Amino acid sequence: MTVEAVRAFLAAHAPDISVVELAASTATVEMAAKGHGVAPAQIAKTLSLRIKDRTLLIVTSGDARLNNRKIKDVLGGKPRMLGADEVVALTGHPVGGVCPFGLATPLPVYCDVSLKEFDEVVPAAGSVNSALRISPTRLASLVDAEWVDVCDRG
Repeated sequence: MTVEAVRAFLAAHAPDISVVELAASTATVEMAAKGHGVAPAQIAKTLSLRIKDRTLLIVTSGDARLNNRKIKDVLGGKPRMLGADEVVALTGHPVGGVCPFGLATPLPVYCDVSLKEFDEVVPAAGSVNSALRISPTRLASLVDAEWVDVCDRG
């Protein structure tokens, strides 16, 4: 269902964007960067978090790391990564294929400013070997994301 959910979302909201499926897994930032011929920083990784009683997604540059202090200041609490089963249940996507498109459950999406450095980023597309290419501003617009500064680079 996952890649199909992303394709359905794109067909409805961005028919000019297509999903790219590779034979090899792109489940990690390094594997995705190699598979798609981009720098690791250009991979738009989607993190599934719980902050207090809220579940949310943060899309960030592949080489960025969450900064707990920034998250607490911006989003009001300490983040906790969701377990793999929770991720699949809430997003409909497996770990390594999580993206903000075609979600099983509507979730708030935040895009970290680290993505703005690039004209094009490569987020996963619902499976461990699928992705798409998109500008960060269009990504944020399509999923009604709020821009935040919650990560550190490098």
